[in-house]
Amino acid sequence: MTASPRIIHISWGRMEVEGLPPSKDFKLYPGGGRAWDWGEHGTRHEPGIQPADVQELLDCGCTTVVLSRGMELRLHIMPETRELLRAHGVDVYVEETTKAADIYNQLIDEVPVGGLFHSTC
Repeated sequence: MTASPRIIHISWGRMEVEGLPPSKDFKLYPGGGRAWDWGEHGTRHEPGIQPADVQELLDCGCTTVVLSRGMELRLHIMPETRELLRAHGVDVYVEETTKAADIYNQLIDEVPVGGLFHSTC
């Protein structure tokens, strides 16, 4: 199993991830990751994380997904997104960003984990 990259640092508006250039938001999965561009699927704080946002994580073989709701918990998750993850039998953790990063980092050596991380509100 190829591990997911470790989150090294999070502060308001900036994340550092092992092997990747710094960014504000990240999409991470086994073997890699990239900056998470909300415009790609029209993601907004409400209605929140889109099914298309997590599809890439599923395509990369994630059996566990960590979703951050932002530092102030303003990022929502669409019911359809939760249903997609449930339909694939994925274990899901939903937390404030710093707590989500801690959970993700604990899981990277244990299971194929992916995550969506938002470093502001």
